[in-house]
Amino acid sequence: MQTGHKRLAFYRIERLTAVRAVRSELINMIPVLTIGAFSLILQTFPVPAYQNAIHAFGGGILLELFQLVYSGTFGVLSVYMTISISRAYMKIKADPVAVNTGASFASLLSFFIFAGAYLPDFDTGSIGPKAMFMAIITGLGASRIYISVNKLFARERYLFSSGADREFNRMMSTLPPIAITALIFAGFNAAVVHLFNVDSFHMLLVTAFNGLFSYVPSGFFKGFFFVLLSSTLWFFGIHGSDALESVMETYFTPGLAVNQAAVAAGAAPDVILTKEFFDCFVLMGGCGSAICLLIAILIFSRNRAKRGLGLAAAFPMIFNINELMVFGLPIIFNPTMLIPFLAAPLACYSAAYIAISSGLVPIITSEVAWTTPIILGGHIATGSAAGSMLQIFNVVMGMLIYMPFVRMLDRQAEASMLDNYNDFMNYFKENEQRFANAPIMDMPNIYGDFAKGLCAEIRHELGDQLRIAYQPQYRYDGSCMGVEALLRWKHPVYGTLYPPLVIKLAEEGGFLMDLEESVVTRVLEERPAVLARFGDDIKISFNVTGTTVVTQTFLQFCRQLNDRISFAGMRLCVEVTEQATISFNEETLNNLRSLKGMGLMLAIDDFSMGQTSLHYLQENLFDMVKLDGSLVRGLFTHANGREIISSISQLTNSLDLILLAECVETEEQREVLHQVGCDCYQGYLYSPAVFVDEKK
Repeated sequence: MQTGHKRLAFYRIERLTAVRAVRSELINMIPVLTIGAFSLILQTFPVPAYQNAIHAFGGGILLELFQLVYSGTFGVLSVYMTISISRAYMKIKADPVAVNTGASFASLLSFFIFAGAYLPDFDTGSIGPKAMFMAIITGLGASRIYISVNKLFARERYLFSSGADREFNRMMSTLPPIAITALIFAGFNAAVVHLFNVDSFHMLLVTAFNGLFSYVPSGFFKGFFFVLLSSTLWFFGIHGSDALESVMETYFTPGLAVNQAAVAAGAAPDVILTKEFFDCFVLMGGCGSAICLLIAILIFSRNRAKRGLGLAAAFPMIFNINELMVFGLPIIFNPTMLIPFLAAPLACYSAAYIAISSGLVPIITSEVAWTTPIILGGHIATGSAAGSMLQIFNVVMGMLIYMPFVRMLDRQAEASMLDNYNDFMNYFKENEQRFANAPIMDMPNIYGDFAKGLCAEIRHELGDQLRIAYQPQYRYDGSCMGVEALLRWKHPVYGTLYPPLVIKLAEEGGFLMDLEESVVTRVLEERPAVLARFGDDIKISFNVTGTTVVTQTFLQFCRQLNDRISFAGMRLCVEVTEQATISFNEETLNNLRSLKGMGLMLAIDDFSMGQTSLHYLQENLFDMVKLDGSLVRGLFTHANGREIISSISQLTNSLDLILLAECVETEEQREVLHQVGCDCYQGYLYSPAVFVDEKK
């Protein structure tokens, strides 16, 4: 069990800007990774008949297409990562003078310097997965330097031209910070080249890792250290398999040939550690014995997003391609996953070494493609079913190692999601008036991304999480006259969402009408229970935005309901909730008349003395007016509050309309409202909104 100090330390790591930027970038990379993974599977699918077919078809055109897609995805993966990390870092920092393409260019230029693009033998192999660590360093480091340098030049206009357009001047302003950032990285790279006698910073890393193995004794400990270092490098964003490729070629790859030569000579093979040993019994599903993690997630995780990731990553991981899981979870820079990511492959390595050295499983004598699925790979490598059984044993053992950490990850994910949601809600409520006319999902910051994710969840779970609460409405004499149906959408982690936010996201997501129709349908389903609780003669109101209520689509929806159940005598009231003026053309008027002709009542919500509200009354189509809650709340704080409500009361009485006051919370408010002619109320003085299945 973690202590409070450990949880606090993990939380602090989680909140670091660098860690958040890397994780955001890794998630953004999922489309590229998915396409690249499937292109690699299609290239290397380990079935001879299939390989013969793709090599023969059209002179190898299919194979060439798969290779081109792979080269355009995994082949330049670190380039994508550099740009994406820089953008994610800038978005989190939200620096107003630095959120532009300048930081991405600075990071990309610095990356190519570190990768050795100036070398004559430079190729795309230097910018693929093996350069991930440099992508992280330059994406974060260059962006941070760019911000600092950009601030120094923010007020200067040396490169501005009065005759140039604004975009040209903006891009020219990025020249000094890009140049200075590149010079800093170039200087560091030059120092590394001269001090350590290597070609580039990247080669320094490779040389350093390989040098470590010259001090490790042969046998069990050399392989153990190889697995430990490879997994550790992966955790920090360094492609362990590629970084240690020369180690594998020097110490382990020759072992298979030695065993095969021994068999051919009639002797017993005796080399345990071969490349196939690691591919078959340790790197099952890729680095970290990730197939064990996949199974643990699919069986034990309650987090819908992680299970979805597991299902998406499952097919590539069968063929030991695990970038989707490593980047999507993510494992990189995830302190919670460090222990199992190291422990699972080390346990699998140890178990396999003991099983083979003790003779329980034959020594490997056959070559196996690294993309060969488990069970099949173990059998081919050892020529025995014992090899398959060893793989199954290792998978189960690794799954049990990952299991508690997967559950811990679920708990941490929920806590992190709640923190993000609370931050987002504070931001939304502070800017709610501004968002009335501005799209929240288009914001170029982390709040825009959060809104997009939440919108997708609401759309996906539209009907399942939707609930209706009913707030009763009372006359002055204490009798219940009706209820208002209020939308409630319950998120599995955040709880009941703020209703205006749900409406806003549904509107921007293009499914507001679907949401409103779902509310109407649910109200009709629950109507018998509502009448049983509040009275048979009450009216039931439900909210529909002004832009929806006048559409032909909503009218047709109501007609279909009316044909099925008939609204006549049901005392259903449509409250128009939008504070924008409806365009009262002939088509709109006919739609509203059609709704009334079906037996539906119409009400104006949030009525005040503004031009918008008064415009609604001109056509004599509405049955009820609901006072704007701000008028009721301001009864004792605004000098003209009583006079305004008194005027509205006289107006509605003259038009024979019901006037109802919302947000009535005290007896004093009710008495003043009664004195100025308003005798219908809704608010906490009487009751909050309740669900029909709640106990009274």
